[in-house]
Amino acid sequence: MSSPWSRSVSRRTLCLLAAGSLALTAAACGDGESTPAGGKVKITVTGQPPTSQPFERSVFDADVQEFEASHPNIDIDPHEGFMDPKTFSAKLAGGQLEDVYYVYFTDPAQIIARHQAADITEAVKSVPHVNDLKPELLDNFRDANGKLYGLPTMNYTMGLLYSRALFQKAGLDPDKPPQTWDEVREAAKKISALGNGVVGYADYSKNNQGGWHLTGWLYSMGGAIARKDGDKWVADFNNDNGKKALQYLHDMRWTDNSMGAKQLLEAQDVQRMMGAGQLGMYMAAPDNVPVLVKQFNGKYEDYGIAGMPGGQGTLLGGEGYMINPKASPEKVKAGLEWIQWKYLNPDRFEKHIQQYVAELQPVGLPAEPTPDVWTGAVREQQLALKAKYANVPAANYKSYVDTTSRIKGSIEPPNAQQIYAALDSVMQAVLTDQNANIDQQLSSAASKVNSVLAQVK
Repeated sequence: MSSPWSRSVSRRTLCLLAAGSLALTAAACGDGESTPAGGKVKITVTGQPPTSQPFERSVFDADVQEFEASHPNIDIDPHEGFMDPKTFSAKLAGGQLEDVYYVYFTDPAQIIARHQAADITEAVKSVPHVNDLKPELLDNFRDANGKLYGLPTMNYTMGLLYSRALFQKAGLDPDKPPQTWDEVREAAKKISALGNGVVGYADYSKNNQGGWHLTGWLYSMGGAIARKDGDKWVADFNNDNGKKALQYLHDMRWTDNSMGAKQLLEAQDVQRMMGAGQLGMYMAAPDNVPVLVKQFNGKYEDYGIAGMPGGQGTLLGGEGYMINPKASPEKVKAGLEWIQWKYLNPDRFEKHIQQYVAELQPVGLPAEPTPDVWTGAVREQQLALKAKYANVPAANYKSYVDTTSRIKGSIEPPNAQQIYAALDSVMQAVLTDQNANIDQQLSSAASKVNSVLAQVK
């Protein structure tokens, strides 16, 4: 995967495979070495792209050199990769955790509860532009007392990715994508009526991805997967919202025949269908668009992204960085300087975008090449620069940008991957068995999810 967008997708795919690997980790035991008086501070950091992604690797390595030149008292020791669930637990337990390490948005609550991250509440007060970050993203890195343990560096929200080409062929207006699930259903009927194997709407149902997307469905209806009941978490989908979401899927699959006969799909299956011009719509974040272009022979002008149908909420995800709890104060300070300079630096927006333009990378998509983590004047500055240098049809994503700026985004539930595994079976049942008992499926899944949630501390 060569684009930064596909890199983001691969990181989320790893997250889906992690299946709660953090739950069993012991507290990290960093080296805690102090910095010699008058000497340089050396910090290890994750996030260096692999050599198989030459553009991203070259940008990262150039940034390290530029940062060290402008911060002569800090040495960066970059480590390749992001979060590998096969090794992360062992690194935590064995004291090999980097000083600055990458996390998915699903990770901080568990990491904070196990004292595996440094408290940066006071140190971050000297970091520029923190107050310009979206408060809901910062809250994902806070504990119950409001103490801060990390910074968000990338954000995505789910929406509706659709084929503008198929919309036109089906007599639909590609500049007016569906805003409700009823409109999605009607559009899916018209698209599937084109025949020749064209599918109106597709969805995931295996490898935890079905549960992930069912969560998106629930959020779009103002519902939830789990809620706090006193001091414990309980399942919150065995209700009218859960029934409504599954009934839509059932009816599109079996009554309308607009989802196709082939089921048990995951991300690559659906992306392949869209790239081949055989799919009208699916739930996705904007980072799917470059994947369709670079891996599945799609064209940027053929795709649009709408906000999440229903407009009552959307699934919010992303990534950020935290700091080893055993890092010295000097390393904490140096680590925060690196995170801010590299990932959260409005002064470098234009240069970063110009790098993408020079290498013919996409500019104008909703999140890359600068992250969608900002509010206020910084966000306006970011949007203006992306519009100035856009080399993809940014107007195709206007509905998404407008919608996500006003609807509530909610993060994934605790122990998300174990919950998604339990919910996969619900999606599979509804999409493969016309006579599936929705009430029974929801009740059974709720029991499993409550068992998972009982492990949350």
